[in-house]
Amino acid sequence: MTENPPDVSLTVFAGVDTHKDTHHAAIIDHLGRGIGDREFPATAAGYRALLAWVRGAGVVARIGVEGTGSYGSALTAVLQEAGIEVVDVDRTDRQSRRFQGKSDSLDAYSAARLAAAGIARTIPKAHDGDVEAIRFLHNARRTAVKSRAEAITALKSAVVNAPESIREQLRDLSTKALVDACAGLRPGTVEPGALAAAVKTALRSLARRIRMLDQEIAALEADLHPLVVDAAADLVARFGVGYETAAQLLITVGDNPDRISNEAAFASLCGVAPIPASSGKTSRHRLNRGGNRQANRALHIIVLARLKRDPRTRAYRDKRLAQGKSKRDIIRCLKRAVAREMFQLLTQKIGS
Repeated sequence: MTENPPDVSLTVFAGVDTHKDTHHAAIIDHLGRGIGDREFPATAAGYRALLAWVRGAGVVARIGVEGTGSYGSALTAVLQEAGIEVVDVDRTDRQSRRFQGKSDSLDAYSAARLAAAGIARTIPKAHDGDVEAIRFLHNARRTAVKSRAEAITALKSAVVNAPESIREQLRDLSTKALVDACAGLRPGTVEPGALAAAVKTALRSLARRIRMLDQEIAALEADLHPLVVDAAADLVARFGVGYETAAQLLITVGDNPDRISNEAAFASLCGVAPIPASSGKTSRHRLNRGGNRQANRALHIIVLARLKRDPRTRAYRDKRLAQGKSKRDIIRCLKRAVAREMFQLLTQKIGS
């Protein structure tokens, strides 16, 4: 006896436009017609209410959520635990937005239609494993490194504009020596007319901030590096791959690498898969300017390191240069090859 096929007319799709404090959800039927939309608080109770409301409209086939890695991460986890297929809507329909305008309701309906049409099909990252821990530590370190660079720039600028008596003592020092010298300054009391004391106080403050950030970065790296090695030791062991580069690639893949079907999909995710740009008798490809730009940067760093010191990579470059290829084209080809190599290493450990 054959089972009756499911009634397609009962199938619904939903989309969610996520924000910090509220989420706006919209439901469409199997033909793309709007059924309704509502706003829910971005709380545990709000997530449950949203789920119940969507399920009350019919058989939920798929839900498109904007920002599954940020504002929508908690909602995504609730929906996935309930057994609902969730896809990441990373880019709304620009044409629809151009002609119909923008609002939370319109964005939610757009997300629902993109999910229903299969245009949005990216599986969200899991945010519950060691890679998620790496992401938090890596982001904290990155902001500390950025702050340190800004503080060093401010310190050197302050020295350039300091009175000659102070500038003369600090002018030719290396960065480390400059920080040490300024951190040990004894400015005295800052009061009206005491320009030198104020300048020395500012220099000492900047230098001590740099030292504090050095300690913060070192502490974060002490926690980060063992996690990276445990997650992908073979990756870190490869030529040109450092801890920070490996961490970025791990973050790009996430705790569930099976969401990326193959190495070509990973290359596209990293923005190193050439895009067809042919027309008529002209057959060509152009540079992919999309994808995860931080992952693209990580691959670029690996390629530059190998071009500098790896004999095989240098031999490939020389061969392609002799064939008339430009250096930029060679780097693009190398980044595509490195993406293939990295994908195999990333998936064999995390997926096991």
